[in-house]
Amino acid sequence: MYRVKAIASGLTRPALYQLKCLHNQRFAEVTCVPFRKYASSAQAESFLNGSSGSYVETMYESWQKDPNSVHKSWKAYFEGQEFVRPPSLGGSVPSLSSFSSKDIKDNLEVGKLIEAYQARGHTIAKLDPLEISTANLDEKTELSPSIFNFEESDLERKFTLPTTTYIGGSETEKPLKDIIERLKEVYCGHIGIELMHLNNKEQIDWIKQKFETPGIVRLTKEEKNTVLARLLRSQKFEEYLAKKWSSEKRFGLEGCEVLIPAMKTVIDTLSDRGVDDFIIGMPHRGRLNVLANVCRTPLERIFGQFDPDLERFEEGSGDVKYHLGMSIQRLNRVTNKNVSLSLVANPSHLEAVDPVVQGKTKAKQFYRGDSEGKKVVSMLLHGDAAFAGQGVVFETFHLSDLPDYTTNGTIHIVVNNQIGFTTDPRSARSSAYCTDGARMVNAPVFHVNADDPDAVVYVSKVAAEWRAEFGKDVVIDLVCYRKNGHNETDEPMFTQPLMYKKIAVQKPVLDQYAEQLIKEGVVTTKAYEEEIEKYNKICEEAFIHKKDHKKGEWLDSPWDNFFKKEGPGQERWMMVKPNTAVPEEKLNHIGMKVSSEPEDVTIHSGLKRIMKMRKQMVEKRQADWALGEALAWGSLLSEGYHVRLSGQDVERGTFSHRHAVLFDQNVDKKKIVPLNHLYPNQAKFQVHNSSLSEYGVLGFELGYSLENPYTLVIWEAQFGDFANTAQCIIDQFISSGKDKWTRESGITLLLPHGYDGMGPEHSSGRLERFLQMSNDDGDYFPPENEDFVTQQSHEINWFVCNFTTPANFFHAMRRQILLPFRRPLIVMSPKSLLRHKDAISSFDDMNEGSKFRRVIPESGAATQNAAGVKKLIFCSGKVYYDLIYEREKKELNDQIAIARIEQISPFPFDLVYFADFTVPISSCIFCRFHRSHLIL
Repeated sequence: MYRVKAIASGLTRPALYQLKCLHNQRFAEVTCVPFRKYASSAQAESFLNGSSGSYVETMYESWQKDPNSVHKSWKAYFEGQEFVRPPSLGGSVPSLSSFSSKDIKDNLEVGKLIEAYQARGHTIAKLDPLEISTANLDEKTELSPSIFNFEESDLERKFTLPTTTYIGGSETEKPLKDIIERLKEVYCGHIGIELMHLNNKEQIDWIKQKFETPGIVRLTKEEKNTVLARLLRSQKFEEYLAKKWSSEKRFGLEGCEVLIPAMKTVIDTLSDRGVDDFIIGMPHRGRLNVLANVCRTPLERIFGQFDPDLERFEEGSGDVKYHLGMSIQRLNRVTNKNVSLSLVANPSHLEAVDPVVQGKTKAKQFYRGDSEGKKVVSMLLHGDAAFAGQGVVFETFHLSDLPDYTTNGTIHIVVNNQIGFTTDPRSARSSAYCTDGARMVNAPVFHVNADDPDAVVYVSKVAAEWRAEFGKDVVIDLVCYRKNGHNETDEPMFTQPLMYKKIAVQKPVLDQYAEQLIKEGVVTTKAYEEEIEKYNKICEEAFIHKKDHKKGEWLDSPWDNFFKKEGPGQERWMMVKPNTAVPEEKLNHIGMKVSSEPEDVTIHSGLKRIMKMRKQMVEKRQADWALGEALAWGSLLSEGYHVRLSGQDVERGTFSHRHAVLFDQNVDKKKIVPLNHLYPNQAKFQVHNSSLSEYGVLGFELGYSLENPYTLVIWEAQFGDFANTAQCIIDQFISSGKDKWTRESGITLLLPHGYDGMGPEHSSGRLERFLQMSNDDGDYFPPENEDFVTQQSHEINWFVCNFTTPANFFHAMRRQILLPFRRPLIVMSPKSLLRHKDAISSFDDMNEGSKFRRVIPESGAATQNAAGVKKLIFCSGKVYYDLIYEREKKELNDQIAIARIEQISPFPFDLVYFADFTVPISSCIFCRFHRSHLIL
C-alpha cells in the first residue's frame, strides 16, 4: 500500500477519507463520492482530478485482484507505484512522464462515458410508442463519443472495462464501438433506467447487473407464450365491452393493455419468493380489466354491473362499477401457489386510496407477524397526471420508511398515457417526468415503452425482485397512450388533435406482439386465432349467464365470521346491547400499572408528579380524562383486542396529558409503554407519533381499521381545526364507505374542540360538518321498541359525540369494539376539561352496572323541584361546565335544569322527548358552545 500512502500525501481530507475506506475494504458503503483533488506532479493534474479519482481507485482495485484485468498502461502505472518506498525511508514517487498519458486519459474518458449513459441514458431512450415524447426535459442529452474526446479512429480501440459496469460479461475489455453499442442497447432502448440518485452503492450495482449483463433481458419461449395469452385477454376483454356496451363509461385500458401482463408478472415473481397476499389500490382507468384478468372476478359478475335490471343483492347505494373493490383467493398457475388478492374500493378522488392501501397492508402484516413484509405486499397503480399532481402521493411516500408506518416497499405502476383528461403534461407538472417525486425516497424508476411487452415484463420482474431483495419502493413507468377520450363518450380531438391523429393509425400492441412471435416461430397463426376464438366464446357464455347472476357483495376485505352467528338467533344477536362495564378489580389493576414509575427507566421529574397524582386518583377510585382513556384501552387489551393510536404528538398528547410513552432522561431512545405491561397475554398497544400529515396518516389509519374488526384504531388530530386537511378521507371513505361499498370501519377520530382562548385556528373541530354528513334524519321520529337504540346505531353512518365525563368516554371507547357491527366514532374531544377539577369520574361510573349514557339528565337541585323548573337547557360538551358555573353564580340551581346530550348522532330522540321535566316547549332550549349563548 506504499502507492496509496504516497499519493495520499497530496490529497484533500474528503479524498483521504475515500482512500481510507478503500484500505479497509469498505468502499461499497461509500456511495456519494466527493470530488477528489490530487496534488501530485504537474503531469498528473490533467487526469487525476474531479470524478476521475473514483475511476482510478476502481482500476487499482481490479489490478490488485488480477493484474491482467486492466489495460497494460494501467498495469505499468500501478506496478511502478506499488514499489515506491515509504517517505520515511527516503525516495519519492517516480515521474509519471515514463507512462503513456494518453492511454490513461482515454481509459478515464471511457469511464466517464459509461457513467454518462448510466446516469442520463434514460433521457434519450425510445420510451414513447407514439414517438412524440412528453417528458419535460430542459435540453437533449448529448452522449456522442466526441464529447469525451474520442475520434472515429478510436472506435476500434480496445479499452479495459471498469468494475462499475457489467456490459462485458466475462470480457474485461471491448472495442469502444462495442461499448457504445451495448450502452445504447441497455440505457437508450425501450427501457429507461433512473438509478444514479440512489444513495446505496450495493443497490446501484444490483440494478446495473440486472440490466447490463449480456443476454439477461430476454424471455424464454414459454414466457413469451404466457405474455401473449395475458395480452390477448387484456385487449379482447376491452373489445368485448366496447362491442356490447359502446355508450357506457368504463374507462378502458386500450393503449396500455400491457398493464395486465405487468401486474401478473409482479405477482408471479413475488409469489415465487413466498409472498401470498397482495393489497392493490388503483384509479378507475383499467379497473374492470384488472378485476377480470388479475383478480379473476367471474365475468358474469362484471357484465352484470352493466345490466340495470338485475336484482340487487348487497345493501347500500352501490358505487359505479369502476370504483368497486374485490377480495379473492386463487391459485397462481405459474407458481402453483395460492395467493390472496385484495383490490381496495376507492372514490373518484385520484390517489386518495394510496395511504388506505398502505394502512391495510400494515395491519395485515401485523396480524400475520410479517414484520419484514415477506408475505404481504402492496401494489399501487397511478395515472401520470395524478401521480405528479396529487399531494397525497408525497404524503404516502413519506410514510414509506418510517418504522411505525412502513410496509417494507410498495410496487408502484404508473399508467402513463401522457395526458390528464384533456391536460397536456407540459401543463400538468414542472418536473421532467411524472415519476420524479419517487426520487425523494430513493426509489429506482424504470421507464418502459408499453408497446414492447418483453421489456415491460422484464422490468416488472426486476421491480418485484427489487422489492423482495431490499424491501423498498420501486416505480414502473409504463409510457403508453389512451386510445379513446377520458371516457368512451368523450371526444379527445378537441384538445389533442395531433396526438390522436397518431393514435388513430397506431397498431394495437397485441397485433404487434403476435406478429413478432409468429415471425420468431414462437406461435403459429392458427394457434393464435384459436385462442382469440376461445376467449370470445368465454365472454359470450358469461354474457348469457349474467342474467342468472345476482349482484354480489364487492367487499375488498371481507370480515369472515364477524357478521355470522350460527343458528336461528343471528338476527337477535345483531341487536345485542354490549356490556361496556369493567370489574373494579381490573380498573384498579390497570390504574396502578399506568400510574407507577417504571423501575428501569429514569423519567422526568415533572412526570413523576403527574404519575403520583394519577396514583392518588386510583386510590380514591376516580379518573380524569387521561386515566379514563387508559382504563378503556387497557381493559380492551386485557380482553385480547389490539389498540392502535396514531397522530401528531399522540405519545405525549398535544396538551401534555396522556404520557402513553415514558422516555428515559439519560439514555437515548430508551422508553417504555406502560399499557404494554398490564398482563402476560394481553394484546398489543401501539401508540405512534406520526409525520406532520393529516390526509396521508388518516388514510393510513382508516386502511388499518379495515383489515380486522377486532382492532380499535384511533386517529387524534393535533387540534380539531386541522382535520379538514384530511377532509377527502373523511368525506369519501369514513362517512360514506358503508353506503357506497358496504365497507364497515370502527375507526375513531379524536378532534380537540372548544373555545379555550387559543384563537380562530385552534378552536373548532367543525362539529356542524360532521352532523351535516350524518345520515340521521332529524324529521323522522323512529318507532320505539326494545331494539330501538341498537337498531338506530346500526343504521347510522357514524357516531358523533361530545362528552362531558371521562366515564362516558371510557364506555364509548369500549362500545366501539363490543358492538356486533362497526361504525366510525367522531369525538369532539376536550382541551381544558383534560385538567378540569369537575371533569372527574368515579369508578362507580365505569364498573359493573354502569353503561354508556347517550344523555345525562339533570341530577342536582332541580330534580327536587320539578314543578318549579322554569327552563330546560340541553347542551353538549364543555359548555356544560360554563352553564353550571353561571347557574350557581346566579342562584338558579332549582329553577333551571341542564341535560347533557353526549351522543348527538344518532340523535337520542327517545331520551330527549321523554325528559323528566314538564316545561313548555318554549322553555326548552339548546345551548351550543358559543359566547352569545352563555346567557341564562
